[in-house]
Amino acid sequence: MSNILNTIGNTPLVKLNRLPDKRSASVYVKLEYFNPTSSYKDRMALSVIEEAENRNELKPGMTVIENTAGSTGTSVAFVCAAKGYSFKAISSNAFSKEKLKAMQLFGAELELIDNGGLSITPDLVPKMIAHVRQLSKQDGFYWTRQFENPDVLTGYSKMAKEIIRQLEKPIHTFCAGVGTAGMFVGVSQVLKKVNSGIKLVALEPTSAPLLTKGVNGTHNVEGIAAGFIPPFFKDFNYDNSMAVEEAEARLMTKNLIKYEGIFAGTSTGLNVAAAIKIAKSLSPDEIVVTVACDSGLKYLSTGLYS
Repeated sequence: MSNILNTIGNTPLVKLNRLPDKRSASVYVKLEYFNPTSSYKDRMALSVIEEAENRNELKPGMTVIENTAGSTGTSVAFVCAAKGYSFKAISSNAFSKEKLKAMQLFGAELELIDNGGLSITPDLVPKMIAHVRQLSKQDGFYWTRQFENPDVLTGYSKMAKEIIRQLEKPIHTFCAGVGTAGMFVGVSQVLKKVNSGIKLVALEPTSAPLLTKGVNGTHNVEGIAAGFIPPFFKDFNYDNSMAVEEAEARLMTKNLIKYEGIFAGTSTGLNVAAAIKIAKSLSPDEIVVTVACDSGLKYLSTGLYS
């Protein structure tokens, strides 16, 4: 390939063979850690940068800026490194050391919002966004606005098209954790156009049940449950929301690597735990699809695999 950016996408879709009950629906997982920075965020990072270039909103010499739990920041830093842009990331010490270090290695300037080493509190992401909003008012910055930029959805629509091409069968349910909701909405929109009967289930931790109960909370699942209803969800109709215990998600993360050879993070464990539960209520000839968001290598310092 002529450019590292051309390696984004075309990730495997694999069937779980050992963890689901044999009498339940089949569960397929899109292995997004096969992307260059081991995250599905590479898709949106490339899309938001190139669409901004096409509109002449992002020009050589400008600095890209974004608030991030780490995966988006790593992906944007990667794309910026390949294209020659400077990148400033606003993150927090609440997120994994591996993600923070990866951003810096790709050349990002990293500014941390101190959360006292605490969990992901409901006010953390809003504080990060408010800080980026102020910085972005300065000349020479381009804010990628991952929570509201429609270019994000463009990036994830390609992921949905891959799933359709790889399965060639109707999908009963697509379920995934919601952070910005960009991946969930971007994929779901395309899947719904192909199969109007598909069920779309948004996932979150039980300790932060904003979608399921309208209540905020503190949790430790990086990349989801930002503490507010994301703008992408305001005009989007999904079928149901479902909360998963964080302990269950963490156990599933360990079981995925032990029984299926899938090495992923906590949000993936949450996705798969929900998918297997949903599959139990369906017949063996039906299909549930979810996503392995990123690699477990990003969480070795967090105690996830202790």
